[in-house]
Amino acid sequence: MFSSKDYSIMTLDELVSEEKKLKSQKVTIAVFIGFLVGVAVYAATHKGFVLPVILLISSFLIGSRYSQSLKGIQAEISRRNTAL
Repeated sequence: MFSSKDYSIMTLDELVSEEKKLKSQKVTIAVFIGFLVGVAVYAATHKGFVLPVILLISSFLIGSRYSQSLKGIQAEISRRNTAL
């Protein structure tokens, strides 16, 4: 889903397009994380303990990787804009 790219070698136009792409995926990521959390809550109330923990950890990892990718791109864009 999120690849670890080296943003320092990308051009400013590529960074802006990558940022737009990530921002357009925001709703999709949120719906997917909400689905995982919902299944985890259902599994916790009906099935047991292991599945909800796995689902909650995976939803946290997906959200944090998305956030780190977006922050990395925005930091590189702002660094280049201040250098101009």
